[in-house]
Amino acid sequence: METTTTTTTSTSTKRCLVFAVNGQRFELFNVDPSTTLLQFMRSQTPFKSVKLSCGEGGCGACIVLLSKYDSVHDKVEDFSVNSCLTLLCSVNGCSITTAEGVGNSKDGFHPIQERFSGFHASQCGFCTPGMCVSLFAALVNADKTNRQEPCPGFSKLTVSEAEKSIAGNLCRCTGYRPIVDACKSFATDVDMEDLGFNSFWRKGESDEVKLGRLPPYNRKNATCVFPEFLKKETTMGANLDSEGYHWYSPVSLEQLQSLLQINEANDGTSMKIIVGNTGMGYYKELVRYDKYIDLRYIPELSIIRKDPTGIEIGAAVTISKAIEALKEENEVEFSQEAKLVFKKIADHMEKIASGFIRNSASVGGNLIMAQRKHFPSDIATILLSVDAILDIMTGQKREKLTLEEFLGRPPLESKSVLLSIKIPCWESSRDVSCDNYTKLLYETYRAAPRPLGNALPYLNATFSAQVSLCKNSTGLMLKNCRLVFGAYGTKHSIRAREVEKFLSGKLLSIGVLYEAIKLLETLVIPEDGTSSPAYRSSLAVGFLFEFLSPLIDSPVEISDGLLNGYNSTLLFKNSNQELDQFGQTKFPPLLSSSKQVIQLNNEYHPVGEPITKTGAILQASGEAIYVDDIPSPKNCLHGAFIYSTEPLARVKGIKFKPGLSPDGVIAVISFKDIPGVNLGSKTVLGTEPLYADELTEGAGQRIAFVVADTQKNADIAANLAVVVYDKENLEPPILSVEEAVERCSFFKVPPSLYPKQVGDLSKGMAEADHRILSAEIKLGSQYYFYMETQTALAVPDEDNCMVVYSSIQCPEFAHDTIARCLGVPGHNIRVITRRLGGGFGGKGVKAMAVATACAVAAYKLQRPVRIYVNRKTDMIMSGGRHPMKITYSVGFKANGKITALKLDILIDSGMFVDVSPIMPMHMLGALKKYDWGALSFDIKLCKTNLPSRAAMRAPGDVQASFIAEAVIEHVASALSMEVDSVRNINLHTHNSLDLFFASAAGEPLEYTLPSIWDKLANSSSFYHRTEMIKEFNRCHKWKKRGISRVPIVHEVAMRATPGKVSILRDGSIVVEVGGIEMGQGLWTKVKQMIAYALSLVKCGGTEDLLEKVRVIEADSLSMIQGGFTAGSTTSESSCEAVRLCCNILIERLVPLKERLLEQMGSVEWETLILQAYLNSINLSASTLYVPNSSTMRYLNYAAAVSEVEVNLITGETTNLRTDIIYDCGKSLNPAVDLGQIEGAYVQGIGFFMLEEYNTNSDGLVIEDSTWTYKIPTVDTIPKQFNVEILNSGNHKNRVLSSKASGEPPLTLAVSVHCATRAAVREARQQLLSWSGQNESDSTFCQLDVPATMPVVKELCGLDSIQKFLQWTIGKI
Repeated sequence: METTTTTTTSTSTKRCLVFAVNGQRFELFNVDPSTTLLQFMRSQTPFKSVKLSCGEGGCGACIVLLSKYDSVHDKVEDFSVNSCLTLLCSVNGCSITTAEGVGNSKDGFHPIQERFSGFHASQCGFCTPGMCVSLFAALVNADKTNRQEPCPGFSKLTVSEAEKSIAGNLCRCTGYRPIVDACKSFATDVDMEDLGFNSFWRKGESDEVKLGRLPPYNRKNATCVFPEFLKKETTMGANLDSEGYHWYSPVSLEQLQSLLQINEANDGTSMKIIVGNTGMGYYKELVRYDKYIDLRYIPELSIIRKDPTGIEIGAAVTISKAIEALKEENEVEFSQEAKLVFKKIADHMEKIASGFIRNSASVGGNLIMAQRKHFPSDIATILLSVDAILDIMTGQKREKLTLEEFLGRPPLESKSVLLSIKIPCWESSRDVSCDNYTKLLYETYRAAPRPLGNALPYLNATFSAQVSLCKNSTGLMLKNCRLVFGAYGTKHSIRAREVEKFLSGKLLSIGVLYEAIKLLETLVIPEDGTSSPAYRSSLAVGFLFEFLSPLIDSPVEISDGLLNGYNSTLLFKNSNQELDQFGQTKFPPLLSSSKQVIQLNNEYHPVGEPITKTGAILQASGEAIYVDDIPSPKNCLHGAFIYSTEPLARVKGIKFKPGLSPDGVIAVISFKDIPGVNLGSKTVLGTEPLYADELTEGAGQRIAFVVADTQKNADIAANLAVVVYDKENLEPPILSVEEAVERCSFFKVPPSLYPKQVGDLSKGMAEADHRILSAEIKLGSQYYFYMETQTALAVPDEDNCMVVYSSIQCPEFAHDTIARCLGVPGHNIRVITRRLGGGFGGKGVKAMAVATACAVAAYKLQRPVRIYVNRKTDMIMSGGRHPMKITYSVGFKANGKITALKLDILIDSGMFVDVSPIMPMHMLGALKKYDWGALSFDIKLCKTNLPSRAAMRAPGDVQASFIAEAVIEHVASALSMEVDSVRNINLHTHNSLDLFFASAAGEPLEYTLPSIWDKLANSSSFYHRTEMIKEFNRCHKWKKRGISRVPIVHEVAMRATPGKVSILRDGSIVVEVGGIEMGQGLWTKVKQMIAYALSLVKCGGTEDLLEKVRVIEADSLSMIQGGFTAGSTTSESSCEAVRLCCNILIERLVPLKERLLEQMGSVEWETLILQAYLNSINLSASTLYVPNSSTMRYLNYAAAVSEVEVNLITGETTNLRTDIIYDCGKSLNPAVDLGQIEGAYVQGIGFFMLEEYNTNSDGLVIEDSTWTYKIPTVDTIPKQFNVEILNSGNHKNRVLSSKASGEPPLTLAVSVHCATRAAVREARQQLLSWSGQNESDSTFCQLDVPATMPVVKELCGLDSIQKFLQWTIGKI
């Protein structure tokens, strides 16, 4: 029986574009076909929740819900898509729902948005609208299913689906745990006990009470109403013309052939065939095409046909639809074997990209990219293994090719179109053996930085084999073996035919497997230039071993078409411990139950209360306004930077690529156009030019600023710009710290910023029983990956003034820089900052130049100019964290007590000084967390021709934390001691703490680390788990676990911060502070402090003051001396500043209150304030909080235990569990601080485990996109994440006894790296035993940062499989 499904029944086209956004009708007649939905939404509609972050489908910030009406079946299809890739012309007849459409402040917020706020799942908020829409799409589709009705208050969504709904969305702030909890709160199978800390209930309350306190959810909340006026439009595709550009929507193959023939006749025109346009995310396009042909309305290309011979999928069918078709039960009866193959293909497809990409990307488009452009396709690999047949049309000619033939051909001509892909039913296509015991094995493999996808693989593979159980033998024989490998640095997926031939007909044994692997090594060889080539080859070996080894000498039974016990069988009969070593869990649960232990403090109510973050609900609805959301003023222009691609060269001129004249260019601004000083940034530490003059000093340096009519045209023009360089008679560039030392190229560190040595190094070394001399460590950089890239808007004002809106952490410094660059007085400039979409230090000095560039262009052209820096440019220019080289020598006693440490540190500062001089002080603050006895150091800031580095969250501290742990681990290794014992013996006493930190150490009772250290050992069951891990490692060959406990002592400093509090006539309160809100909850804590401090007036109604407070945007003319928002202490400094303001106001109000009490008996807040106005009492107070020099520095204490599991075949590290205890003093807001702790920690995981940020031989950044730069995602954080915030009592010199939480927790993430090192050490000892060496032969092994999969696998042994097989053969 044959079943046929088509996704559309279009029979006609129309000349206009009709669609709806949040129910609002749009009808367009003149549309540039290259316009994306995102570009239209942000420029032509009021809906700004769709955010531009990466522009390539890799982050989820731009997600919308797209709804299509199927008139044949009278149903609506809803799915999430990337608006940054979806072309506007492709949404004809569709309804688009944004976060504002899900819920908003006018019509009411959706429970999703309310729960995101209540679960504290939004910090900077830039990613939150996309998260909410992703979850909304999952809810809509789950509640359409015919699953059992859920209990009231829940949806039909499962916990697993809830977690995966945001698996493709990136967040840099929260650490994901609260986001997942908000999502899981809707799931029908959720255990309410698993949901973490929130504002709805308190620990210990019943499930019924908890559910009652959640914002109520019912099926109506998951209904997306499709506008009636669109239903008649849905059968039509659009045919549009715009200034010589055309969009065609053919409805038949005949129309398509005609269009292709016309295009072939007109050689001068360019044409693009599209379905979902997702390929644009990978292959960036610099020019527009003349013609766009949309294939989605051709029935033959949208067909899904099933019959006994297999499944045929139209080339325009999306990957998501293909997955559904491969999984669904239907009337066609397939064999168990066929179902197995189809399901495993579908399972693998679910790891491709992300859900919203799969909803748009077509199966055919993926294969075309693989064939024409050598895209590292998973689909090509999995379909090659099943002999997929492709139907291709070229003109009037139709031909069918196997996928292998298709991939092997020259790139497909533009006039050729892939029509469909046939996946054969295995049973019908195979040679049926007379042996009744012959059955099928089929498995797919993928190694990628992220388990759930959203990352290209290092290598993928698909294996199938006919296996027969021989009657006269206990072994298994392989027949018709197929081994396919792809994405490893080859032009396309390949079959390893030589290995297939070798294995076919052979009885499986260790010797046969070893020979097959040796043969495979000669075949899977990445092309030159491929990253980690040896690692990729080792993956091929590992996957083949994983596929075949369970079949050797195993008690396997064959029945019902399947191999029972496969993938969970034993490698050897007597090795019961190996039962789960090859368990292939396709989609493991992401997060298990986690605990958040919070100690509430009511002493200064509402300070200390875990209230939700100010503005979180507006962030969830997309109504919170960021700089790029500000509507463009009339005649606004847009800018883009032209940067240097050479490390050191003279700039002779700028031109555009021949034959590619960019549209809409108004001007190109360079240093010659600067009216004042060529200044891009200015701090007390140094300056940086806005643009290179005659000489560019490093790759990524700004050379010029293209100004055009749109941001798109500006970006295209900047990409088309060609800088003419001259390098004659110039010295070679300095591209390493070693070269900088050779040429004495350094920046100076002011003596006041250079820390003091501790103790007597010579004496300490003399006391040592052992010494390690001149060991080396190298640490790389890390990119900020704020979700909102650098952005600014400059608007000329009257009388030679300029208003600049900037996403910046230090408006005051941008103000001064702009004034000097324009050559005008400071009072002519106003810099305004409301909120940042993430900062992490990257929007300090680096943001000054962005704001200044817009101001210079606006000044010259006398028109508003704005910029939203595209992700690639931002990554190339931002600099990021400081790389460094460390050489250390350490002396220590036989018991592990360290007596002396000497450090020589070379820091790569890049081409300009930025804030590099702060690095020595920051590094020493974190290094001194252990009692080193004596500590000597020489820290040099190297001036190189690389991008200038800037402060990044915990600058220097995170590197120093790693250095300290590396030294400890090295000492433990040298003494063959447990690392934890060496840590223990080198923890500070209060006396040594006082020696190392002087006044910052505080009183003995303030030193809470020893109690934290012990408490964490108990709460995390550290010692018990350590023994369990030893047992686990003894029992498992191919997975090893490690556990590590690390402390931190983190020094922070308070800074002078201004504040201003004004009480309005109605009793509401408006507040200004120097600190900038960028997700850290600064506004929230300030509001709480205001409510507490003003409540001390002690009149009626002050218990509700919190709701009366509004913190307004920073204005550099209104709030001067704002300084930097950095260093973790700006929130508490701002709180203290406004508290001082409130004290002044209280002092003014109390006499009036006393008089009114005598007259009235009681006084309400509103009455008091009204009377104050009538009595002309000044109700505005401003202060500059200046910390006491003797107490401005203090120490933060915390500790973490992390447990990981390393897969020795792939090098993948899984974070199983993390436990943290963090001393927050008396937290100003434990919900905010909890978010800071978790978010910082996960950002630290990125630095230590995932994020590579390298430069090429010219100093230009290599990892410049979401395709190559991988921050943590929901599937790479600890599966169990337990955090306790310790309330350590009074600290009289702190702001209401509170402590910082923004940066110190990031350094705790070194525990994950240390745990990984422990697991790797176990793997190396096992490898040595296979090689016949004694374990004592092993030397200390330094695990690089980041410890990516290739790094870990290399240390575990790229040839570990071969060594194991040789060892096994030797035993036989």
